Amino acid sequence: MNILVILAHPHPASFNHAIAAQTVATLKDHGHTVFFHDLYAEGFDPVLPAAEIPEDGPVPPLIQEHCRELAQADGIVIVHPNWWGQPPAILKGWVDRVFRPGVAYKFAPGEGGEGVPLGLLRARTALVFNTSNTPAQREVQVFRDPLETLWRICIFALCGVQIFQRRTFSVVITSTPEERRMWLAEVDRLVREHFPAGE
Repeated sequence: MNILVILAHPHPASFNHAIAAQTVATLKDHGHTVFFHDLYAEGFDPVLPAAEIPEDGPVPPLIQEHCRELAQADGIVIVHPNWWGQPPAILKGWVDRVFRPGVAYKFAPGEGGEGVPLGLLRARTALVFNTSNTPAQREVQVFRDPLETLWRICIFALCGVQIFQRRTFSVVITSTPEERRMWLAEVDRLVREHFPAGE
């Protein structure tokens, strides 16, 4: 299987980096082909130019590469922190530029963009791993878990991804080394469950 793994955290020593490293290692151990991007390390430009918005707009080679990998992916894993109930801006910009019409979705003939899009993604499974300093109960009761709505409903469901799971690890800032080892073991387990060897 081709699995696309996207990491969005600026600090190389972050737990997000540890999650991404575990994800990539598990996938490779199971014989999968991994397309991996550390958006901050690569200096990804998240700004969507007006010219790129139309489906037939000019797209630079780097964005074409990201679009090709997204289209070829059998599965997707996203790793990022919860910042103000949202992904980091660099990741939102990656979605803006890469989940393009004609790549991730299209509209039915005769529609001009006002209808419900038809998902085009080949990937049938997406995992999102988040870190947070907000306790899970407060995230749901007070903030209504906006990341769940964003990834599950607003992005992946509209683009044809049928199986979705998000796991948030919190509270990270006070977590112990033992807790982090247990969390990484859970990452390994979830990746193996969703992307088994030999598929």
